[in-house]
Amino acid sequence: MEPLMRWMKRGVEFMGRQWNLFDIASLVVVLSLHLLALLAPVHFSWGALWLACALYVVTALGITLGFHRSLAHRSFKLPRWLEYFFVYCGVLTLQGSPIEWVSTHRYHHQFTDTKKDPHSPLMGFWFSHIGWILNHSFRRLKNVDDLKRQPYYMFLHRTYLLHSALLGVLLYVIGGLPYLVWGMGVRTVIVYHITFSVNSIGHTWGKQVWHTGDLSRNNWLLALPTLGEGWHNNHHAFDYSARQGLEWWQIDITWYLIRFLQVVGLATDVKTPTETQKKRKALHNASNLEKNKSKVSNGKF
Repeated sequence: MEPLMRWMKRGVEFMGRQWNLFDIASLVVVLSLHLLALLAPVHFSWGALWLACALYVVTALGITLGFHRSLAHRSFKLPRWLEYFFVYCGVLTLQGSPIEWVSTHRYHHQFTDTKKDPHSPLMGFWFSHIGWILNHSFRRLKNVDDLKRQPYYMFLHRTYLLHSALLGVLLYVIGGLPYLVWGMGVRTVIVYHITFSVNSIGHTWGKQVWHTGDLSRNNWLLALPTLGEGWHNNHHAFDYSARQGLEWWQIDITWYLIRFLQVVGLATDVKTPTETQKKRKALHNASNLEKNKSKVSNGKF
């Protein structure tokens, strides 16, 4: 395995930077899915559309609830079988293995909006949106020992492409090209750009209500298709929180599901910020306003 990994990391010069085989493979997968999605108008059926919608919700929850709030931040606990189910749904988005995704996200919070941020907006909007997934030089995987200790996650790390390939075969067998085009192409591309918009739009446009020392923004329009992830300034203020839509009017579909699981006894140790913690982080707090002004004057933002 180690010799194979070293061989995959060997780089070639192209477009002003080094590309390794991981980068090239990612480019091939992303382009193939976009090309597949372009076939949607000529392979439309209502069944395929509804299938894509259902898979969108299930696999997007795999990211928001499984990868993000459960694994990356440990915002709550689930029975092992249920945790594994949601994470498996996330694997079917083709956004990387759970180990890779969680590692990248933890580094994002550790180095938010700096040059060490894996998808830093300082590198440009395009890079923070999708260019970063074609640059494996940021992948270090040194902050996910808790996941590496679990055989299930190591198995998914080594085989995650296989699961989506098998899903594609299954969809084609069941419904032919319409199911493949809509269930794999259209659905995966939409989940791609909705998820990646949190990294780009969520650090560019919207409102800041908390002192976080970064560029994160709350964007209500982004919160709807991301199932609650668009309340991004809330998230950076309280990254441990299972709830990201902190106000009653801030729609957070992922939180509603977590709350349901809590009510029926499946989700435990559910973390949310206290009123004291909120007051301490509030941007209208005088000391936080001064800190923000100082960062602006120093060119931080």
